[in-house]
Amino acid sequence: MARTTTAQCRLCRREGEKLFLKGQRCETVKCSLNKKRYPPGAHIWGRRKQSKYGSQFREKQKVKRFYGVLEKQFNIYFKKATSKKINTGEFLLQLLERRLDNVVYHSLFSHSRKHARQLIGHGHILVNDKKVDIASFLVKPGDVIKPKSKESLTTLITTTIESNSSRKVPQWIEVDKENRSGRVIQLPAREDVSLEVQEQLIVEVCSR
Repeated sequence: MARTTTAQCRLCRREGEKLFLKGQRCETVKCSLNKKRYPPGAHIWGRRKQSKYGSQFREKQKVKRFYGVLEKQFNIYFKKATSKKINTGEFLLQLLERRLDNVVYHSLFSHSRKHARQLIGHGHILVNDKKVDIASFLVKPGDVIKPKSKESLTTLITTTIESNSSRKVPQWIEVDKENRSGRVIQLPAREDVSLEVQEQLIVEVCSR
């Protein structure tokens, strides 16, 4: 566990910003980025200036790590984004925001997106009262997300919601803490994406 935590914290230092891969830890003084504001590795001050391709690739990797998607999955999202006659970069981010694991995280049911994927994978999450065990499931306006009514799970989710109560919920999701449910009230907009990213660079590198 310690080795995994260290590796994930290195990713944040490499990107120079918090990716919230460790959930609540990223909000505390224990966050690696609060201790070391420089990327891992030796001779960091003598590194060359990043190339244009390097900047594009870095933005792509940042988004993949933030949402926890693999290369093949990311390419599928990008293909979907290019099929619409709208801003490709913004639509790509919207698709990623609509992932069920991201919505479970924003609904305060989990400490991180990785934790949310575990809950979903074990069949603990319902969408419109139907079990969905696919983390990449795309939600739509009107969908209601909630955990199963199981005593042990209810206690766990209630505790998690309380510990995450200070976290800001995006405007496109409505959370009912008392009834432990989240509802998608609209599609996410560009300003709802908390990650600072230049999506145009991603479009450029993926269009090569």
